[in-house]
Amino acid sequence: MFRQYREIKKGEFFVVFGDTSSGGADSNACQFLSKTMIDVPLVYHQKGIATEMTNSIFPVLERLFDVTGLKPVVAYENNAGGIFELERLAALNRNNKYEIYKQVTYGTTQSEQTEKIGWVTNTATRPRMLQDLKNAIDNRLLRVYDKQTVGELYSFIINRFGKPEAEQGAHDDLVMSLAGAWQLYQQCETPVSDVEFGLEFPNDLLFNDKGLY
Repeated sequence: MFRQYREIKKGEFFVVFGDTSSGGADSNACQFLSKTMIDVPLVYHQKGIATEMTNSIFPVLERLFDVTGLKPVVAYENNAGGIFELERLAALNRNNKYEIYKQVTYGTTQSEQTEKIGWVTNTATRPRMLQDLKNAIDNRLLRVYDKQTVGELYSFIINRFGKPEAEQGAHDDLVMSLAGAWQLYQQCETPVSDVEFGLEFPNDLLFNDKGLY
């Protein structure tokens, strides 16, 4: 369910975005984007319900903090039960090893600005997410190693109504989670670290041949 493509380094800052599934043919997908290296070295992808994704990525978020020394920022897409699972993920954060992303929303006036946890994908945010991701890919700003993610990017089309979506019979879970991660990349500030990046490297991967830890 996890695919890792390089070693995680001390001093890296991660933004993490999960696209949840309510079951059936859809999959849960979560992209771990390094804002430090501007790549995606870790991907979670598994069929099942959203609860299973939370159970799987919770220890990984804690492990990321242990390895990097910086708290990753995590958001779920709020549809398909994502908001409830993100609230549960927030409750699990007893050791304060990660941050829950809060999306800014606006009312009728600027003074009505509020924050809500997670990410709302709607008719306003979805086109922007996908266009920003397309620009990043086209301009080679982001390194994507995962073949399944690349495959979904190639099968993403503009339908006859002008809406970008997965072609018939294909899926877009990995694309939407990557688009969400790129939004977090643009919006989340890298925290100040007392570790000079590049000087210290862990000897182990997040996952070795025996699994987690």
